Amino acid sequence: MVPGLAEGEPIVSWSDHRVATVEVARVTTRYPRTVGRNARLGSHGAGPEQTVVRVRTDQGGQGWGLAAGDLTDVAALVGRRVDELFDPKVGVVEALATPLDFALHDLAGRLLDQPVHQLLGGHGTRAVPWYDGAIYFDDLDPDEAPRGLDAVLANCRDDYALGFRAFKVKIGRGHRWMAPEAGRRRDVDVTRAVREAFPDCRILVDANDGYTCADVLDYLDAVADCDVFWLEEPFPENREDLRRLREHLADRGTLVADGESEPDVPFLLDLGKEGLLDVLLMDVVSFGLTRWRALMPRLAELGVRASPHAWGLPLKSLYAAQIAAGLGNVPLVEGVPGTTDGVDTSAYRSVDGVLHVPDAPGFGLDLLVDTTR
Repeated sequence: MVPGLAEGEPIVSWSDHRVATVEVARVTTRYPRTVGRNARLGSHGAGPEQTVVRVRTDQGGQGWGLAAGDLTDVAALVGRRVDELFDPKVGVVEALATPLDFALHDLAGRLLDQPVHQLLGGHGTRAVPWYDGAIYFDDLDPDEAPRGLDAVLANCRDDYALGFRAFKVKIGRGHRWMAPEAGRRRDVDVTRAVREAFPDCRILVDANDGYTCADVLDYLDAVADCDVFWLEEPFPENREDLRRLREHLADRGTLVADGESEPDVPFLLDLGKEGLLDVLLMDVVSFGLTRWRALMPRLAELGVRASPHAWGLPLKSLYAAQIAAGLGNVPLVEGVPGTTDGVDTSAYRSVDGVLHVPDAPGFGLDLLVDTTR
């Protein structure tokens, strides 16, 4: 029987479902603390609002997800057969339905009684390593009485208690907030302090393109004994600097990750093919699940890993974990500490640095918000 139908109703096939309604609501993310600055931006606040969309079918099916684009024209999809919009083996096949990418994946999983990661092939593991992506420049706040290194370490301790065993430490203070040399020294001090306080945890660092190549090489030398797992967005990607960086890292295991900001995917693929990038980071939602499904086999052929950018929304972290479990080729996922009002995420569990992805249909997430208003 198709999930969502009452007992005794006739069984209908996937192709018999038509879109009955497309409903929209807003939900609020709440971080456990105000998240501070990075190399380029000011305070990231205490949590944004985001748009979610629920698709209902004329046969009683329903699925929901974060909106993946402009919803202005999606009302035109009402009455369309679901199989004209979405192929479970591919994803969205109708451009007009692209903003419903996640809602349609959830719908397909629920109608077919499969978790999304199974729709994606089940190539990974449901025990997905993840890292804490919320270690920002809180040492610099407030302006009138900066809290210093203790603030960063306190945040790490709080997030360790949430189950994280890897921390992505923001660096690049000298790009905007401090004098360049003083900022680089502070970046080094923060990295070393986190390593000393958490000797058994992975450390990743992210400069948000806030370094020059020369400065990032100096930084890496200063933290050479800190076992940095990956370096993210050290500078705007270009071959010359990436070659210098790769040569500098030749005797270390540090991965180079890029592709989050305004990604030129063909160029990124070329850089990966040339061995200059190890991990690509296009955003979970703005790049989209359907596009990730198409791209991941190519990355695997090139020996390039993926970790879809998830910062901003805890729901994006859960989507990224489904991608990791379904498509494989993801070393670890970006975690966003926090909750989302009106969403039951209890099927996902974080234990000792691992996010356990549920085997429930769809994304395993229940939307408790009234979307019919």
